[in-house]
Amino acid sequence: MKKGINQWCYPAGTPLDRVLEWTKQAGFSSIELNVGKPGEVGLTLDTTVEEGKKIKAQIKAAGLEMDSLSTALLWQTPLSSAEEKMQEQGKYVVRKMLELAHELDVSTVLVVPGIVTEDVRYDECYERSIAAVKELASVAEELNVKIGIENVWNRFLLSPLEMVRYIDEVNSTHVGAYFDVGNVLQFGYPEQWIRILGERILKVHVKDFKTSVGTITGFTNLLAGDVNWQAVMEELQQIGYRGALTAELTPYTYDPVALAYDTSRQMDLLLAPHLTPY
Repeated sequence: MKKGINQWCYPAGTPLDRVLEWTKQAGFSSIELNVGKPGEVGLTLDTTVEEGKKIKAQIKAAGLEMDSLSTALLWQTPLSSAEEKMQEQGKYVVRKMLELAHELDVSTVLVVPGIVTEDVRYDECYERSIAAVKELASVAEELNVKIGIENVWNRFLLSPLEMVRYIDEVNSTHVGAYFDVGNVLQFGYPEQWIRILGERILKVHVKDFKTSVGTITGFTNLLAGDVNWQAVMEELQQIGYRGALTAELTPYTYDPVALAYDTSRQMDLLLAPHLTPY
């Protein structure tokens, strides 16, 4: 497995050249960029193919790889929205990500499939989002890019059995799971999810979580929470996962580059041949 880090691990607005420099110096082999709003740093909804290829060349020149893209935009324009205009905007976001990924030789894009709210019932979220994902799957197949459905705090797909059902119901070779280890811990065990999802897992995000806190402030650095990392790594080995473990953590306030170095050292422990309990 490879060591990766997400662009969100650095403060918003950090110049891309600094992100790449710090990532390489800290010992990572891959970077995951986020597709943002026009005007943000890096890839955006306005990024042209030519601009994207320049960014790809910049990443390669820095000695790094990029094999996945993520975005926060689907929180504002969810595929589960009852408003057709908003749902169409969400589809546009995913199509743009797929197009960029195709042009930049990136294999996978992260998709938050929907959001359950007081106004959007669970069954409605399921029906609307899966219809949208099925539609987008045909685009993914045409462009030969995979859609990774993320397990995230959206009050949706709350068990690995349901995630399996959802992915299998889409019934596309180009739709799987983007598994986030830390996001599961509030209501389950990541090692169990990994075994059940199996080869459906396309990519993996890593962060830790303190169950004693139990809220969004419980997310913490690797090895500082309650994830059973020995069991997680064993299960990833069992399913034959060989992609990147991509850290997705909150930036440090005082010294942003320090998070990259700390996380890199922690990931070295996770990737050691004989990980021992801590």
